[in-house]
Amino acid sequence: MAENHKGGGWGGGFSMPMFKDWVPESVRPWLYVYLAFTFQLSSGVYLGGLNEMMGSMSLMREDILMCLYSSLCGLAFTFPILFRTKFRFTNRSLLLFSALGIVACNVAGMFTTCLSVLWAVCFLAGCLKIQGTFECISNIQLWMTPQRDFRVFFPLLHLWIMLSISVSDLLAVYFCYVSTWHYMSWLMIGIMLFNALWLFVCTRHFRIMKKLPFYSIDWLGAALWVLTVMQAVYICCYGEFYNWWESEVVRTLTVTAILTLLLAVTRMFLIRHPYIEPKMWRNRYLPGLFFMALILEAFLATEHVLEEVFCESGMEWHKHTKAVLDYPVMAGVVCACLFALLWLKVWQRGRVRLFAIGLASFIAYALCLYFTLSTDMSMRQLYLPMFLRGFAATLLGAVLLYSIQSVMNFMVFFQSLAIFQTLHLLVGGVIGAACYAFGVRYLVADCVARYGGYLDSLRLPAREVPQHIGELMAQFQVASVKQIYGIVAYAAIALLLAVLFYDSPFRRERRQWMPSWKAVGQVLRKRLS
Repeated sequence: MAENHKGGGWGGGFSMPMFKDWVPESVRPWLYVYLAFTFQLSSGVYLGGLNEMMGSMSLMREDILMCLYSSLCGLAFTFPILFRTKFRFTNRSLLLFSALGIVACNVAGMFTTCLSVLWAVCFLAGCLKIQGTFECISNIQLWMTPQRDFRVFFPLLHLWIMLSISVSDLLAVYFCYVSTWHYMSWLMIGIMLFNALWLFVCTRHFRIMKKLPFYSIDWLGAALWVLTVMQAVYICCYGEFYNWWESEVVRTLTVTAILTLLLAVTRMFLIRHPYIEPKMWRNRYLPGLFFMALILEAFLATEHVLEEVFCESGMEWHKHTKAVLDYPVMAGVVCACLFALLWLKVWQRGRVRLFAIGLASFIAYALCLYFTLSTDMSMRQLYLPMFLRGFAATLLGAVLLYSIQSVMNFMVFFQSLAIFQTLHLLVGGVIGAACYAFGVRYLVADCVARYGGYLDSLRLPAREVPQHIGELMAQFQVASVKQIYGIVAYAAIALLLAVLFYDSPFRRERRQWMPSWKAVGQVLRKRLS
């Protein structure tokens, strides 16, 4: 679509023919920048209002978290068909469908209490979110980098993604503080209706090439992969609630997850065009990159468990108070994107050192919290660790994506992205969260067993006993969180040493250039013929 350009770049040579003639050319790319950002803000439910949703909808914390994981699963497993939809439908049709579909998902998310339906709505919202974002980004990619240089593209892409996460969380928290969690959904409904209106007025149907038929997609294979992942996520999410494999539910889901995985892998080798192709797995660098994505996201899950335990249980800070910490995180995101641009594009340094810098930033974050956490600390002492976490998460995500693009053939690149995003956004995070939650519970119980008996030797008035017990439990929780941060820091240091001393795929400086959209469409047409 955006291939109809004269010279590319940030100037006037770039053209977007899907817009009507009266729309100024200088404004067109910025409209898509805004549109991509609003798509990234959207979701089926918004976790900034998690506690309020639990109370008003009579749901458990795990139920709401499963909504998030369903959305992320939909986002990840839509990647392999993004080009098929791009070459089957016009840009205007896809963007209007995505915007109006997100409107429907937000309406359903507010009024649906049936969990299975709510999870399905969030899954669909994730699919629409990535479809709308991809359509915007793919049409302004040559405006961002005329040579399709991914050393520029991935840092800028992560600027969109990471900032939208923080902004969405801030908006949801502030709406809950002043009114109710429903207002965030109503805001996104209004934004998406406005987007649909200006898309209807300002754009037209345009094709760069002949329509590609929408067939030979392995929908059953996709369903098997999704079902396998969601069963594994369910086990990790509800494991503490069901007491892990002591429960028949978890044992049953473990068996069915293994069976569906075997079916998905078997089908991958038996049909002509599977959803995830076998040749994707033959790349020798891919297992190492996938392992890195899984481990790093497990490390970064400290945000969702350890920070929450410390702020809500140890310090008893309100969500609105804790939301202030999103500002240093956003500062870290911006600095990481600028640093990645300088390192990769301007200085043209290697990926392994950039990865090491990102991992070292995470280690500094964990060590800062290990040495400073206490029940009498000031919130200002958390600004530097939050900045380091935002810097590390953005830098590591950008360099991993750039590394995968550098070693993968483009025709299976989006399939590898589906697996990468599943491990990076979904599986790694939920496994890390489950491990941290189990660790906190175990260490708090250990502290109670070791030191709780000292209360018996104290002669306290009966009215003061609850107060002292509450203070003691807060101290136990903070001590447990500190101990886990120390363990995470040791593990991250070991990983950093392994990366530096092992001949990792990050040392490969081969870069594969992305073909034009027209060339991709022609290859797809030949494969389907």
